[in-house]
Amino acid sequence: MKRSNCNFLSPLHRFIQTCLCAGIATLASAAYAAERPAVSTPRATSGDAAIEPDWSQRLTITVGPDRADLVGTNDRVLQAAVDYVARLGGGTVKVLPGNFHLRNAVYLQSKVRLVGSGRETVLIKEPSVKTKLAEDSDWFDQEITLADAAGFEVGDGVCLRAKNPDTGADTVVKRTLVARHDNRFKLDRPLRENFWKLGHATVATLFPILSGEFISDLAVENLTLDGNKEHNDNLDGNYAGCIFLQDCNRITIRGVRARNYNGDGISWQICHDVLVENCVSENHTGLGLHPGSGSQRPIIRNCRLEGNDIGIFFCWGVKYGLAENNQLIGNRVGVSIGHRDTDNLVAGNEILRSRDVGVLFRPERGKDFAGHRNRIENNRIIDSGSTNGVAIDVQGATEAVVLSGNEIEETRQPANRIAVRLGAETKEIQVQRNRIKGFATSVKQLQEPGSR
Repeated sequence: MKRSNCNFLSPLHRFIQTCLCAGIATLASAAYAAERPAVSTPRATSGDAAIEPDWSQRLTITVGPDRADLVGTNDRVLQAAVDYVARLGGGTVKVLPGNFHLRNAVYLQSKVRLVGSGRETVLIKEPSVKTKLAEDSDWFDQEITLADAAGFEVGDGVCLRAKNPDTGADTVVKRTLVARHDNRFKLDRPLRENFWKLGHATVATLFPILSGEFISDLAVENLTLDGNKEHNDNLDGNYAGCIFLQDCNRITIRGVRARNYNGDGISWQICHDVLVENCVSENHTGLGLHPGSGSQRPIIRNCRLEGNDIGIFFCWGVKYGLAENNQLIGNRVGVSIGHRDTDNLVAGNEILRSRDVGVLFRPERGKDFAGHRNRIENNRIIDSGSTNGVAIDVQGATEAVVLSGNEIEETRQPANRIAVRLGAETKEIQVQRNRIKGFATSVKQLQEPGSR
């Protein structure tokens, strides 16, 4: 009887044969998995948030001064509409023409589209009031005692601030007043921070006009948001703005006019795939648009950013973003890029009459923290700064930046103005095909101290 040749294989050959068989089986399995059928007839299925039919109609609720589903002109009626639509799985809140006066933020919800009537729908922040805390509140407390409760009401949005008595660091918490007895107020959530008199603790009716935290798939469109900055204390864009978003995904902001906030216009922190399109953000004491820490893939398109401290401020670790075809007019700095903001494209914008710098790459804390591999292309950068102004200023240890195809012009006297200034530690900065006109110096490379 003839015996199988396999009986005569050496241990090495048997090992090779086993590996080959296993590899063929793995490849076959992978090929089979790649052939999974596409979903051709989607259905609404319990727990399946990835695939759903494209419904032709969803719920729409109208809000307005009269002849609306919900009648009123304050934050409470707007919040009621948003919450009602969210409870039914999403839809549209249509805000009719009128002036709406807010004592608290309108808290946005996932899958809700908040849409107004353009300039005829105005959400206005009421004037702020401020007082000291009359009693200490510890981190586990859910109430505060006010030194002067005049002007504070149940339902108000408030911001508590204090100095840490040990480190001197600022402590900031936003809450809502939900109950009251005399000058004692209960908060909607515990403090989770210490607010002590020795830390000069204060409370003020400060809040964003529109706010969202840990939500996704929503839109804000065709609204006018007025921060009423002349009658409000400052609250910076890490906590507020006409629109403030924290830890959100897939947000569309379109056709919004944000104006006059004592802080930022539109700020989003750790938010991904945010589209800001055809918006105006103007006359804020802070930043026009603030793609904030860790935000991935923001798109800023066809917006006008005017009269702010900074037009577009790329914060910490903003990556793979696009800012195109925007007008940035009369800001102190047009575009600011810094702490680990990498791989962004700023293209086709008009950056006009910046009071200090047109485009600034911030110095940060050395190479490991700088904004590398960004591209500034095909922009018009006109009349930047004072007599010592700089159109594009690349500071610190910034590397691998492309400055290409820009029209950089000074229509005033050359004075001491510089079109492009490169810091002494910068490397691999490509300055190419730019049209530079009217400057005392076109490109200046700074030298390290002591070098020749």
